[in-house]
Amino acid sequence: MVTPATIYAGAQLVGGVGEYYAAKAEAINTQTANLLRANDVLFATEIQAMQGEEYARIQAGRTIQQANITAMNQRMIGNKLLRDHRQSVASARARAAANGVAFNEGSVAAFENENLRQTMMDVGVSDFNALTALVFGFEDATALLQSQERQATLSLYSAQSQAQQYRMAGEAARTTGRLKGGQALLESGYKFYQLYPQA
Repeated sequence: MVTPATIYAGAQLVGGVGEYYAAKAEAINTQTANLLRANDVLFATEIQAMQGEEYARIQAGRTIQQANITAMNQRMIGNKLLRDHRQSVASARARAAANGVAFNEGSVAAFENENLRQTMMDVGVSDFNALTALVFGFEDATALLQSQERQATLSLYSAQSQAQQYRMAGEAARTTGRLKGGQALLESGYKFYQLYPQA
């Protein structure tokens, strides 16, 4: 015989089953959302790392190009110094010859030797500056690439750690949802048991 108590007991049981499936569905939704967050974090970090590496390669190329330009400018300075030296020596020899002085003796020779010594020192400095520009440019470019590589590795490691936390949170939410749903089902079953025998 169906009594109001029986109907109430049945409603309690059906409500408990509904709560069970609702808690289970909510847990699955939470877990899915956390898994999507984990994938988004990894995907975004991988894209940032790739873009960072591309930017670092471009910057390194620019640094090396600038170093090459600086080295070329220093070599041009050295060549100009040598050209100026040749003109200076030619001019001194021409004046010496015009005045009837031997250009490979005395003060003219001393002038040429001193001029050559000073010019070669300046050319040496220019060559050293060119080499320094190349070396430092290469070192700067290498440091830039290494720094970006380290940063990308750290970012990816951090993203993987964060993604793992999202996965664990999703799994915990699903387990908690199952437990809550199970508790609701047990409570409704117990209420049904308490109410049904009275009917």
